[in-house]
Amino acid sequence: MQDAARIRTIARNMGRAVLAGLILCSIMLPRALFAQVSSYGDKQMGPVNDQPSVLKGVGIAQHLNQQLPLNLAFTDDAGKQVQLGNYFGKRPAILALVYYQCPMLCSEELNGLTGALQMVNFIPGKDFDVIVVSIDPSEGPDLAAAKKRSYLKRYGHPETANGWHFLTGTQPKIDALTQVVGFRYVRIPGPDGKLTQFAHASSIQIVTPEGKLAQYYMGVEYSPKDLLLGLDEASSNRIGSPVDNILTYCYHYDPQTNTHSLIVARIVQLGGLLTVVLLGGFMMIMFRRDYRQAHDLKPAIHAHESKVNG
Repeated sequence: MQDAARIRTIARNMGRAVLAGLILCSIMLPRALFAQVSSYGDKQMGPVNDQPSVLKGVGIAQHLNQQLPLNLAFTDDAGKQVQLGNYFGKRPAILALVYYQCPMLCSEELNGLTGALQMVNFIPGKDFDVIVVSIDPSEGPDLAAAKKRSYLKRYGHPETANGWHFLTGTQPKIDALTQVVGFRYVRIPGPDGKLTQFAHASSIQIVTPEGKLAQYYMGVEYSPKDLLLGLDEASSNRIGSPVDNILTYCYHYDPQTNTHSLIVARIVQLGGLLTVVLLGGFMMIMFRRDYRQAHDLKPAIHAHESKVNG
């Protein structure tokens, strides 16, 4: 009888552990998943405390319905001189302001964009264009061409190459474009102490065929559904609504100079997911151990009952 009582106690404890585990997962897992994917108006990280003074000059002002300066001249990934207006008139575009040698956020932004476009049934070069402009005037067409090859391969449809445009330009042209977009950034020292990197925030912009800013998407991962909706509305020259301006920053941290900084939010996301996985594994091990203990007691109970009944 004592063994039977022990089994019932173990069963109750297992039930409580399962309930606690479900409650824990219900609290933690949605938060982790929320940090993984941005839906309409959602971002990768919230407001940051103790913001470094340098980031006061960094941000994105949403200039919806603002006309892009289509007469600006840039150099494309083939080394040809082009005007921004060459990519407008027929279809909408996705505009991304990055720099090609960015060690952190820019690759995350373009990766997120490419991944989302893989799940959008619109075709670059037919239904819309992707326009990526470097904010670093020292970068040239060779870097732009390398980036185009990389993301075209990642996208998996080389036949859409005419819909992907990676541009470089001079500082005055970059300034003219970023001011209209509302993209504010600051040049900062790299690991070698030279001003070769940039503190900036992450966003992409949907632009109408007329060249007007129709929608902003913040963060580094984007909802395919919202991109599809944004492109569809922009194709009819409709202007969207402002989104919550909670930004993901790209800013290098140098512990030797005790420089405050922010890092890509993915590190935090991975840490949260790892915690969930470890807790789940620990709970599974405990469940299996308790189950085995209860299972091993059954023969002894049966033998005891048979002896009593006999």
